[in-house]
Amino acid sequence: MAVQRKDVELPDVEARRVLLKDKHTEFIANYGKSNNEFEYGVTEYLRMSGVYWGLTALSLLHELDRMNRDDVIAFVRSCYDDKTGSFSAAPNHDPHLLYTLSAVQILVLYDAMDECDKEKVVEYVVGLQQPDGSFIGDKWGEVDTRFSFCALATLSLLGKLDAIRIEDAVKFILSCMNFDGGFGSMPGSESHAGQIYCCVGALSIVRRLHHVNADMLGWWLAERQLPSGGLNGRPEKLPDVCYSWWVLSSLKIINRLHWIDKDKLGAFILACQDEETGGISDRPGDMVDPFHTLFGVAGLSLLGNKDLKPVNPVFCMPEESLEKLKIKPQLLTE
Repeated sequence: MAVQRKDVELPDVEARRVLLKDKHTEFIANYGKSNNEFEYGVTEYLRMSGVYWGLTALSLLHELDRMNRDDVIAFVRSCYDDKTGSFSAAPNHDPHLLYTLSAVQILVLYDAMDECDKEKVVEYVVGLQQPDGSFIGDKWGEVDTRFSFCALATLSLLGKLDAIRIEDAVKFILSCMNFDGGFGSMPGSESHAGQIYCCVGALSIVRRLHHVNADMLGWWLAERQLPSGGLNGRPEKLPDVCYSWWVLSSLKIINRLHWIDKDKLGAFILACQDEETGGISDRPGDMVDPFHTLFGVAGLSLLGNKDLKPVNPVFCMPEESLEKLKIKPQLLTE
């Protein structure tokens, strides 16, 4: 029996055919103000990343000034451990590499890297590299290619890539490459779009993209597009707006963005907007959130939406922020 691809149907709603910039700005700017709500409490464990998602979305929408810079920086500082150079998701939480990267990205957005001891942050990241070149996320020892990307991205933003064993880091990432050209979380793990972004992005940062089979990987990534226009993260899964970033950015890095139907993907992202509250959801009709709002907006930026700032496909930050730091990750050309 033939395998049927899972997919969704797009609603025929005129208002969802344009980017609702003002609505999304209001949604992000107001998100989290009601800190007595249940949702606010149960998401505390990822608060730092949530702040990064919201601020980056606002910056791409040309609305970063909607947030109070001093309040944001005060929150970031409240999550900083000056003894270890690490950041946590929220005050009194354990530090983690994921939130350290988010914190550094936030400080870069505000040109405020003097708010932390950069050498201490570098020392923290360096201490997470393992003998095989991989990185653990925190003291509990989990290894994942996500953490390889976080480490390289953090050090790149700090101008300290040479502080780690780069060739060992590259060797570990390449050990996670699969027969289909994709990458998994560890050696032997299945290919997944999120892990592909992390591995391809990490190789881009250290300018080692020649190790990637761009045609094979591009084919695998292009196969993620469904008839609805949306992208999934691996075979036989439903489309999800967040893969408008993980898949699309990877295609951009390896110069295979033209292998998908851009118009259909753009229509899918716009169909996931909530025309009443603003914000973007994973699929049409679902609840919106800052995570999918950022990656929907960032995906539209990669597709060339002129109402948005250009986004960097490696760091998921406005290109202008990286230009100030003179950071230019490698992108493949034909």
